[in-house]
Amino acid sequence: MELYASSTLRRIEAHFSTQPLMQRAGKAAADWACELATAGERPILILAGPGNNGSDAFEAARLLRQRFFKVDVVFASDPQTLPADAAAAFQRFINEGGQTLRTIPTEKHWSLIIDGIFGIGLTRSPEGGYAEWIHHAQALARRDACPLLALDCPSGLNADTGTVPGIAMVASHTLTFISGKAGLLTAEGPDHCGQIRIAPLELIFGETFPPDGRQICRQDFAVDLKKRSKNTHKGSFGNAGILGGAESMLGAALLAGRAALKLGAGRVYLGLLDADAPGVDLLQPELMLRRADALLSAEVCALACGPGLGQSLTAHHLLEQAIKSPLNLVLDADALNLLAGDSRLESNLYHRKQPTILTPHPAEAARLLACSVAEIQADRITAAVEMARRFKANVALKGCGTVLATVDGRWWINSTGNPGMATAGMGDVLSGMIVALLAQGWSAENALLGAVHLHGAAADQLLADGIGPIGLTAGEVIDAARRLLNVWVDTDKAC
Repeated sequence: MELYASSTLRRIEAHFSTQPLMQRAGKAAADWACELATAGERPILILAGPGNNGSDAFEAARLLRQRFFKVDVVFASDPQTLPADAAAAFQRFINEGGQTLRTIPTEKHWSLIIDGIFGIGLTRSPEGGYAEWIHHAQALARRDACPLLALDCPSGLNADTGTVPGIAMVASHTLTFISGKAGLLTAEGPDHCGQIRIAPLELIFGETFPPDGRQICRQDFAVDLKKRSKNTHKGSFGNAGILGGAESMLGAALLAGRAALKLGAGRVYLGLLDADAPGVDLLQPELMLRRADALLSAEVCALACGPGLGQSLTAHHLLEQAIKSPLNLVLDADALNLLAGDSRLESNLYHRKQPTILTPHPAEAARLLACSVAEIQADRITAAVEMARRFKANVALKGCGTVLATVDGRWWINSTGNPGMATAGMGDVLSGMIVALLAQGWSAENALLGAVHLHGAAADQLLADGIGPIGLTAGEVIDAARRLLNVWVDTDKAC
């Protein structure tokens, strides 16, 4: 899915202003409404707003009436104040015998509710009667167990950032027009959009208006999904290192190491800070455990620094050495916390020659950018792009709809994963997966895209198998990711 910002979409609409975009949007809405409306005598409730989103609602209502559906259209604005296109759509609806109501009927039961109140242009919270409509519509959808279809974007959701400044419609289905929008896929978006379908409105514009971002799919890193030759050995698949495992946090490093091993790294070395750390992982004896200060002299080609690292002086020194090393580097957890606010470490990181990957969650991102978590979450894409620029690194800003950004300003949103991943150790497993792919020769960009996408997809596969979301553990994701990666490598199909 190609993703476009609202400002770009406005330019696209202006470019194609001579085409009947509103009529096409209304037809697409009516087509899906026909699929969603339950059979029987119950009518469809359509909420039409005061702008162009309302015009899409009027077009859909007109076409649904032509298809012999009963519709009740609620419209509380003055038709004289409508934009020209919306006024024309309103008049077509009225000319064909349609009528509007000013309030939602309380005595009827509905087969479908269509949200055509506000579209992608709203960046503030709906107020007054429109806020009441949203409350009422959601209550009616629950009462009648009927679908709630949002047109273009659920009213009240910011289509660019996925934030909800006040109240927003919680839709079961969202029909978005022309292209995908980032806000539907990250932050609050997935909880408000339900199933998403794109209606491109018969437009072709990719060369004239390149996308602002993309949703990750396997095709983005398919070049590295290679079957292994028979004539290989463990040295063919690289040596990965994990630096971390301070006292009471040994499990983080072990999880990362196990993930790296099962994602295909030829050898995996763990450098552990805990003075009492064991010499062997009895559950995964293939891992090679050693002192933390000995890891950097091992023959590794990719290093993940941070899982269970702690913030001691020793940890700081080891991080400084890791940043100075000529290795492909992944920084997570306490490595990011040590980096935050340390101008010398930041400068060393910025001037590295080898690729760097940062995988912060929102709180770590806030420390890196010296702002609040709320500011990070208010615009996750801008935050990820800024971190990539400031630290000259590829970045994965984790969370619902993880945002990935590269040094040159490109960005993606990942849509795999589920709430079961909100548990300890998931980030450590992701770090291990990334470093394993780096060790096997994947580019830094593809290793990040591939690991993040696979990480969530493995959790989704577990969920489909009846494991989770409650009680899903990070360790379970490792084996699921191994199975899924092998499936992806053995198939020629991209998602």
